[in-house]
Amino acid sequence: MAIRKRLQNGFTLVELMIVVAIVGVLAVLAVYGVRKYIANAKTAEAKNSLGQIGKDAVTAFEGERMASAVLAVTTSTDVVRKTCGNAAAPVPALTEIVGKKYQSNKVDWSNATDVLNNRGFPCLKFELTAPQYYSYDYNGGGVDGTSTEAAEIEASAQGDLNGDTVYSTFKVLGKIQEGRLTLAPALQEISPEE
Repeated sequence: MAIRKRLQNGFTLVELMIVVAIVGVLAVLAVYGVRKYIANAKTAEAKNSLGQIGKDAVTAFEGERMASAVLAVTTSTDVVRKTCGNAAAPVPALTEIVGKKYQSNKVDWSNATDVLNNRGFPCLKFELTAPQYYSYDYNGGGVDGTSTEAAEIEASAQGDLNGDTVYSTFKVLGKIQEGRLTLAPALQEISPEE
């Protein structure tokens, strides 16, 4: 009988306040989780693109380059392996991606100087066609690349997802070891979700 009377009176103020506090805590946790999920989804662009640039750098290094002259009978030429040289400029400029996406075009990835000297992104045969959150750059061990042992490459992606001028940076590193270009097993990350 006491239970039936209690059910007819409703909830006390303390009980309602406890429910409101629990709902508030759950809402804060949900907002934080969604923000983290969205930032993580956006950083996937940089991670995937740098992984592809790293693979493209290894493929370009393994490609055999030789003298284009006709060889005399019973002569030979050296096989030259070298990295793709430095990209002339990042794609796009950092100011283009502060808190927004950038739609690049083919010319952005095919800088005339890079095409002429077969270096940077044209040498890697890399370009993005979808809108991007990050600016990409490539350093291939000098303007013309190099094949010396211990020479290093670095590809980087920088972005400012929320427009606060604090950049997140991702890098893939590689080094020529025993005549092969080997890549670091993980990306270097600095303020990944800035």
